[in-house]
Amino acid sequence: MAGSSMKDIKLRIKSVESTMQITKAMQLVATSKLRRAKERMESSKPYAAISREAVQAAVARCEDGNAPFLAVRPLKRRLYIIIAGERGLAGGYNNNVFKAVAAHVDGTEYCVLPLGRKAVDKYHRMGIELLSDRYMRVEGVSVGESYRIAQMVIAGYQEEKYDEVWLAGTSFRSMMSQEVVLEQLLPLVRPEETGEKRSPSTLYEMDAAETLQRIVPDFLAGRIYGALCDAFISEVSARRMAMDSASKNAEAMISELTLRYNRARQGAITQEITEIVAGAEQ
Repeated sequence: MAGSSMKDIKLRIKSVESTMQITKAMQLVATSKLRRAKERMESSKPYAAISREAVQAAVARCEDGNAPFLAVRPLKRRLYIIIAGERGLAGGYNNNVFKAVAAHVDGTEYCVLPLGRKAVDKYHRMGIELLSDRYMRVEGVSVGESYRIAQMVIAGYQEEKYDEVWLAGTSFRSMMSQEVVLEQLLPLVRPEETGEKRSPSTLYEMDAAETLQRIVPDFLAGRIYGALCDAFISEVSARRMAMDSASKNAEAMISELTLRYNRARQGAITQEITEIVAGAEQ
């Protein structure tokens, strides 16, 4: 009986050790990706900031409420650009994004543009209309592809396939903290409505409506690319933390199982000695 128990514990220890090797390997892979992901994120910030200022300046000086990308239409349908991961094993990274979108939908009809395999699979299973299912890997989406995504989104908006465009992703705060964000991209929101400071006065050769027509595609492309960079480093950080936690839990479990094994082994030895002594006395 004791021998059978010891064998089961030993097999369990080997199983946990194998799992811990996998979690440690994934933690090392995530750690190796962090530096490159951080550099990519930081390099995307300057363009995003400049393009945002240009759009805010154009919006602030545009007095035509029916100008392109400014007109507010009756809300019949939304498009959500949803950025998730390519794989799981990253704690609540993917589910937190999906829950935030589900809470924001609030009964409104919607379609999605999923970026990342997990988002594609999730909304495909739900039967939600996908604007495209091409973008399985967030890490592999380049600036050029971000521009093509922006053009596709704008084309559908101008054809009135949807009346609002929202971006759902994860913002990187620190290695220990990532926050889900939902941001309205279209129609554009005036700075005073968001509480942001108005940009300094800028001189333009063309009127504000034409300026918006020209710069909004670039702004959306930059915003999408920046969100992808933020989401990727958030995913890598979340996976690193999850794997670190899993490795520590595995170490604690191995220690506990080893203690149980030693106790069972000691019990078996004691029982054998007792049986030998009892036999000798007879």
